[in-house]
Amino acid sequence: MKPFHWLPLLFVVILVGCQANAPRAVTILDGESIITLTTAGRTPNQILAEAGIALQSADRALVNGIPHAPDEEIAIHGALQLQVRRAVKVTLVTPQGGQEIQSSALTVGEALSEAGVEIGAGDSVNPAVDAPINEGMTITYSPARELVVTSGGTSMTIRSSAETVGEALAEAGIPLMGLDASLPSENEALPADGQIRVVRVRESISVEIRSIPFETETTYSDDVAFGETEILQPGLNGLAMVRTRIRYEDGVETSREVEDEVILQEPRNQVVASGSKIVLEPVSGDVPYKYWYATQMYASWYSPCNSGTGGCSYGTASGARAGYGIVAVDYLYYPYLAGMKVYIPGYGVATIGDTGGGPIIETTFGVPRYQWIDLGYDDDNIGKLSGWVTVYFLEPAPAEIPYFFQQQ
Repeated sequence: MKPFHWLPLLFVVILVGCQANAPRAVTILDGESIITLTTAGRTPNQILAEAGIALQSADRALVNGIPHAPDEEIAIHGALQLQVRRAVKVTLVTPQGGQEIQSSALTVGEALSEAGVEIGAGDSVNPAVDAPINEGMTITYSPARELVVTSGGTSMTIRSSAETVGEALAEAGIPLMGLDASLPSENEALPADGQIRVVRVRESISVEIRSIPFETETTYSDDVAFGETEILQPGLNGLAMVRTRIRYEDGVETSREVEDEVILQEPRNQVVASGSKIVLEPVSGDVPYKYWYATQMYASWYSPCNSGTGGCSYGTASGARAGYGIVAVDYLYYPYLAGMKVYIPGYGVATIGDTGGGPIIETTFGVPRYQWIDLGYDDDNIGKLSGWVTVYFLEPAPAEIPYFFQQQ
């Protein structure tokens, strides 16, 4: 007789089938209602229908706390808990506006996902995505924007849904510290063009000792020869301690501001005596003349037929005949110098006996009008000496020295 080895396997199959279809205890939670029943229903809808409970389209069922499709068979054997989670009204606010939705989601994140909102890096969700859903709650979703932050010549791209520039920088780990600034400023909204510039600012204090130049006072002395000076009191520079605030932006100095200056030593003026005493000196070399004053003057030349009049002119301001030995000065200074004898190396002795000049001297030669002299020549003997020359004013000295000589 052959053994029936297949009989145990058949027994197991029959036993499992009987268990799958056997009634079981189910506890149903529907809000505050708790219903316990024994049922052979295999799907949440079958079980709920036996209890007289209907699911709305937005409601959901949870088997032992885990969401379960209402029409799918429950694979768990034995007693279980079936919870009905009713949909509640939720207001969803996005940049496109606000809308009311019905959701039975467990968390804010699930509700947003059901509404077709994909949450990306940097997006802002309030309440947080793991917050539970409650009746009448408002969910605010702000998608992050792409921003380019430039600082110190380098740029980086970030994403942020912050309301202000400062918040966006802090989120990205680029906070403004101390005197740092941003464009737009940290309290402004995110810029439309997405460009943010961060300026790193620092300041330093410089303390240095500075010299204060002394001033020179000039007096006139009858004991000092005219044209010479004598220091009566040497000048002394002063000292000051200066505190300066220096500002740097992105490592580049942008400003300096003196905050304090303390005088450590006052400067002492230098007192100089300018001579007014007439002293006759011999002209250097073998020239047999004595002079009371010598100065540098810019020389030009002219002759009766080379005077710029378009013809020949022999008249002069003094009445003397134009030619060699007669020199001219600017008409403003002629009254003070008329008739004086001068000696000019390379020219000789002459008398100041004519006028000329005017503003054209300053524009043509670029020298003050009182430093110009025009050397007269005969038409048949033109030396054409010009340029800077030394002019010796010969004796006798005038009773009063012309003021413009005293100012040189």
